[in-house]
Order: sequence, then C-alpha cells, then structure tokens
Amino acid sequence: MDKIRLDKWLWAARFYKTRSLASQEIGKGRVFVNGQPAKPAREVAAGDVIAVRKEDPAVQVRVVAVSGVRGPAPTARLLYEETPESIAARERAAEMRRLAPEPALGIEAGRPTKRDRRLIDQMRGKPQ
Repeated sequence: MDKIRLDKWLWAARFYKTRSLASQEIGKGRVFVNGQPAKPAREVAAGDVIAVRKEDPAVQVRVVAVSGVRGPAPTARLLYEETPESIAARERAAEMRRLAPEPALGIEAGRPTKRDRRLIDQMRGKPQ
C-alpha cells in the first residue's frame, strides 16, 4: 500500500477520533496537503506535507508511512514527523501565551460584585 485516502490516514495517525470527523474537518478547509486545500478522498503518500489546523498554530507534518488501520498511539506516531517550522511555531506560540499579561489584572478594582453589577445596570438605565 503506497497511497491511502486522506481521511483514513488522518484517522489512522490519530489526528481525529473518527473518519467521519476527519472528513468533516477536511470539508471545512482545515486540512491542507502540500499547501493546497484537499478533499477527503485525496490520496496521500510518503513525502506529502499535511497541515492540520486543530489549534493555533497549525501543525505541519510530513507523511513517513501510510497505514489503513488505527493502532496504538506510539505506532501512529511513526506514520509522520512534524516539520521543524511547525515545532518552532508551536514553541513560539507557547512562549507568547506564557508571557501574555493576565487579563484579570486589567481590571483595577477587581471583578465587580453582584451589588456593583446592579449599580452599573442602574446607571445604564437597564430595568431590573
């Protein structure tokens, strides 16, 4: 077996829990093969680059092997290798999240209480 359907490969490589879920995500345009939008029936082979946008940033992997069966996670991990650019982008995003300021610190007086909320609504003229 040297080629396999994209949805089946994503399922076997454990990117998605079911083939139908993989097909839906491909249909929504969240999966690219070699930089091109793909369809679920698109055949992939070793050497193809697949970008999967499950979270930000997208994960880019190079297909190393194809398999039509879903096996354990360590075996599924052998079907692909993540590109160095993808690894760097993920690390950069993690660092940005770590260094981002805490959103709650922007509120000077802290979180409004129920009483404060009622007063705010009263000032805005909203009925209670």
